[in-house]
Amino acid sequence: MTISSSLNAGVAALKANANRLASISDNIANSSTFGYKRVETDFHSMVTSSPGGNYSAGGVRTTSQRMIDQRGSLVTTSNSTDLAVRGRGMLPVRPSSQIASGSGEMLLATTGSFRTNEQGYLVTESGLVLLGWPAQPDGAIPNFPRDTPAGLQPVQVSVNQLSGSPTTRMTLRMNLPATATEAGSPGDAQPLSVEYFDNLGKSENVEIELTPNVPATGVSNEWRLVLRDTASGGAVIGEYDLRFDDSRTTGGTLAGVTPVSGGAYDPATGSFLVNVAGGPLEINIGQLGDSNGITQLSDTFAPVSITRDGSAVGTMTGVKVDDNGYVYASYDSGITRRMFQVPLVDIPNPNGLTALDSQTYAPSRESGTFFLWDAGDGPTGDLVSFAREESTTDVATELTAMIQTQRAYSSSAKVIQTVDEMLQETTNIKR
Repeated sequence: MTISSSLNAGVAALKANANRLASISDNIANSSTFGYKRVETDFHSMVTSSPGGNYSAGGVRTTSQRMIDQRGSLVTTSNSTDLAVRGRGMLPVRPSSQIASGSGEMLLATTGSFRTNEQGYLVTESGLVLLGWPAQPDGAIPNFPRDTPAGLQPVQVSVNQLSGSPTTRMTLRMNLPATATEAGSPGDAQPLSVEYFDNLGKSENVEIELTPNVPATGVSNEWRLVLRDTASGGAVIGEYDLRFDDSRTTGGTLAGVTPVSGGAYDPATGSFLVNVAGGPLEINIGQLGDSNGITQLSDTFAPVSITRDGSAVGTMTGVKVDDNGYVYASYDSGITRRMFQVPLVDIPNPNGLTALDSQTYAPSRESGTFFLWDAGDGPTGDLVSFAREESTTDVATELTAMIQTQRAYSSSAKVIQTVDEMLQETTNIKR
């Protein structure tokens, strides 16, 4: 019985070292594979003997575990949609073959080289499409469930797509000449034209005319603001009487705004609404007493800052992903638009994930329940573009382990050979 147990222990040792060699060979083979997580094979003794009797060899068994929680070094690339996770968290992906079927399956990866395919989806060469939450037309991300992938959609950005957005808000910052409201001034109007974009991305203008109120004597500090819309044939869309302060502390700032036509002035925001051909347009002229609004100082008319949102029709020229996982499309008109948000998936036990092909992993009972975080929030790290994660294999360590495994395998084979010789001697006793 003791000799037989020695033989069985030697056979178990051969099998165990063969398993370890298999994991070592896999690690070395994938030493240049981006995102690869090395496999560790551990040995565990098996005890079958009981105290007080003859010793019986139990042998050895092995368990292998993929060290998914280990992180490889990040290397820079030249592709803006090469993504890697710096810190905790994983990217949600899905096989591109499931796009048409609308499957809700979610796999996980720590890095990927994503590029747009013929349909505009961000896909890797191995056929994995990046998942994210779609943004609304204004770029806001709605509230999606965080404990399920139900809200995730394949990230699709069609390069060379035309896009434009209407102007809904305009900010006017200018200085009006204080001398223009003095008695005897010529009363010349100050014209100003501000471009905006309609609902179809066409360029239109709000024609602004500022006319001073010239009194018979003294100084009025009053102006008439008239706004006309070129898209409406030059029709007046708003008239406002502006009164300016001439006190020592707040001199030159707005003291009052009285609407003649158009929307009411809101002193809390410094804005009023007018209706252009395409819909309402909010115009901000500054709050009362605010030196950052429209002012009346000195003797010079000076448009200081004229800003507005919206954009002309432009062609998409590129895609980028920032540290927070927001996917932006860039247009040749000079604007960028938020298209998607890519969350990071956190798992309590990453090493419990089920390993699949192409460095992807599937949640399992051992990994625990997942949660979708904004990149950089909670326990997750941030998302790095122009980067990929290297393999966690250290070739020198694996080669050293290979030498140890080879020696152990040879020693186990020697045990079997010795047991065979002992059994032969036992057979010879009968002779």
